[in-house]
Amino acid sequence: MKTFVYILFSEKLDRFYTGLTTLSVDERLKNHLEKKYSESNFTQKADDWKLFYSIQCENYSQARKIELHIKRMKSKTYIRNLLQYPDITEKLLMKYKSA
Repeated sequence: MKTFVYILFSEKLDRFYTGLTTLSVDERLKNHLEKKYSESNFTQKADDWKLFYSIQCENYSQARKIELHIKRMKSKTYIRNLLQYPDITEKLLMKYKSA
């Protein structure tokens, strides 16, 4: 099953949102924009989300570990560096590779 970590960006909020999905990334973004998730979901606060970055993972477990790693960084710079330096993504995929 394909699983993706995805990062959305809202110019309106100047914020990133990191999540994971087993759907296509485009379908997941569409669901966020159509506000199909609970009202308490952070993405409800804006309507201008754009896909900033995505990582295809081996499985759900790897995706979850990478998602949590990115969230723990709490850094816009780190997220921007994911796009700028592809080797960071490769290192994450190797670090959290399933045994």
